[in-house]
Amino acid sequence: MKKYHALLLFAILLNASCQTHDASKITTLFVGTYTENGSEGIYSYHFDSNSGELNQKKLAAEIGNPSFVKVSPNKQFLYAVEETDTYENSSGGVVAFRIEGDSLVKINANATVGAHPCHIGLSEDGKFLAASSYTGGSVSIFNIGAKGELLSNPQFIDHKVLDTTSVSHAHAAKFTQDGLFVADLGLDAVLRYMLRNNKWVPYEQPPLAMAPKAGPRHFTFGQEGKYLYVINELNATISVLQRNMDRSYTEVETLSTLAEDFTGESFCADIHLSGDGQFLYGSNRGENTIVIFRVDQNTGKLSLVGREPVKGDWPRNFALDPSDNFLLVANQRSNNIVVFKRDTTNGTLQFQHEYELPSPVCLEFLE
Repeated sequence: MKKYHALLLFAILLNASCQTHDASKITTLFVGTYTENGSEGIYSYHFDSNSGELNQKKLAAEIGNPSFVKVSPNKQFLYAVEETDTYENSSGGVVAFRIEGDSLVKINANATVGAHPCHIGLSEDGKFLAASSYTGGSVSIFNIGAKGELLSNPQFIDHKVLDTTSVSHAHAAKFTQDGLFVADLGLDAVLRYMLRNNKWVPYEQPPLAMAPKAGPRHFTFGQEGKYLYVINELNATISVLQRNMDRSYTEVETLSTLAEDFTGESFCADIHLSGDGQFLYGSNRGENTIVIFRVDQNTGKLSLVGREPVKGDWPRNFALDPSDNFLLVANQRSNNIVVFKRDTTNGTLQFQHEYELPSPVCLEFLE
């Protein structure tokens, strides 16, 4: 009988130990930076999804101006831009890394055709990478090899020839079930491409036009592609578009991201939906806030919840952690990463932690 009780006690303690371990899940966070202010490249942290703490800061890879980083769908590789115009023939660069724990091992690198690449989009099958060049006004589409390497001779798509009266600034690029979408804040449009004979060509329908001088920068899809949310950098708005049966889009509404009494200059940056699609978040550089909207699940329309100061200056990219319980902000000019606890019921944010890092601009979780 005593032996039975001892075994029962051991089982209870073992189960409690496992539950404690699971309750504090550790994930890896990679941070892209600008390197003119003391940073040396891409950094990694261990993120505790129970406490919201960042620990074990590490230089994962030494690289110049990795202002955008993206983990592959299979979680084996990471790709980073080198936002410069001096990489090769007045272009920028893209670098492929193999992920080994919280470290990065360089596989290879290739030049983008345009200068100052600022964003990377990856197809879900891991076969294509689209690098958007901001000052180059172009998109370079690479084929990816079986070992994660960037293959040579990327396809070059020049946005400058589309409108000679405007200055193209290609930004966010995303592969979807309907092809490739690219936001161009200089052309005030989200352009669309489809794959034909292994080449990306203009979509059969026209680009999605935003208001003049809106400056579409980033975008995200909600409800499995039924709604498209575009954050416009220059006029500080979010546009909601609905996908129609013929795969065209109709604008539903456009809302300001700024407080009515704000009088200074402010420029939008990033946009993300919560995992359940109930809340939409956007970053304001200038007002230095994260704006919070509730999403109507029937109409896709937005209603303002509020704004949360970011405890820093110039919030660039931000990210929700894999648990969806925390939101992390990269404040470029104040050199800090700020962690907020997210109320999953009402969408609000509460400040938790702050960490110093020179010029952080992109946050990417491994899981």
